[in-house]
Amino acid sequence: MCYEVACIIVTAMSITAPRTHPALDWRLRFGALSLIWGFSFLLIKVGTEAYAPFQVTLGRLVFGTAVLAAAMAVKRERLPRGARTWGHLAVAAFLLNALPFSLFAYSELTIPSTLAGICNATSPLWGMALSLVALSEDRPTRVRVAGLGLGFLGVLTVLGVWQGFHGLDATGTAMALLASFSYPVGWIYVRRTLAGTGHSHLSMTGAQLLLAAVQLGVVTPLFTTFPARFPVVPLLAVAALGVLGTGLAILVQYGLVAEVGPTTAQMVTYFIPVIATGAGVAVLGESLRWSTPVGAVIVLAGAALTQVRARSSAPKGVGVEEGVRVRVVGGRSRSSSRP
Repeated sequence: MCYEVACIIVTAMSITAPRTHPALDWRLRFGALSLIWGFSFLLIKVGTEAYAPFQVTLGRLVFGTAVLAAAMAVKRERLPRGARTWGHLAVAAFLLNALPFSLFAYSELTIPSTLAGICNATSPLWGMALSLVALSEDRPTRVRVAGLGLGFLGVLTVLGVWQGFHGLDATGTAMALLASFSYPVGWIYVRRTLAGTGHSHLSMTGAQLLLAAVQLGVVTPLFTTFPARFPVVPLLAVAALGVLGTGLAILVQYGLVAEVGPTTAQMVTYFIPVIATGAGVAVLGESLRWSTPVGAVIVLAGAALTQVRARSSAPKGVGVEEGVRVRVVGGRSRSSSRP
């Protein structure tokens, strides 16, 4: 997911990662991340077959937080300090985790996981549209504006606008699109409020997921009843969604960003709807109209165009990608939001 926590926080906060060479090639990790996030929509669908959407989201956040807590313990990282930082993290947790995760879970009660995966691919489109308004340094270009228009044309194709959206659940589809919209809203908020805090990305994200889990822990009992039984397969799906789709995926994404940069790492976004569609059709037996894959290709093409930026004149040794300055300081990789 392009605007999943990993990609967003890396492009807005400090990064302190040792310059190591992982044993596993980055291309293999890139492929694994694509599969993990692509199958996440299938796992949501399986989880909601037995548990309420809020319960699926809560389980996802609890398992994901546990993975990051373990990683923090291994690296001896501490949670960030400061009431103001925690206040901003609480808002970020709602916009980037609690809200979109819950919306996707509710949407898949009435729409196929394939459609949810494709709706997720609209995040770069929403992000580009919002950044033109909210971020003064993000200037529009003809190519990017054309990509925005092309992307939303793809959305209309997926929805089958010429048929009056026949056969689609309007509420479920709107929830999935709203979830995708929530990611760039959270990204802009994080970029404006939490850039340059000095805390490591691991501690910040660990705190954010913890706060999201607390938020769902408060809300879930108010709107759901405790399950009378715990079917194994849906429970395993929720556990996998948290451990793999949230916790491990974030750690893998951070490693990719540190090694190949955010621009290359976020290309995973363009593989997710393809994998989500294939998984939904092959595993869950979901039907697929011709307009869905055609529209998805148009959406991805538009999203790719919105990421095209003018060449930077940064001096040698400094790489600027996605509004982030990355440089090597004292043997460590440092990243900060560009003013």
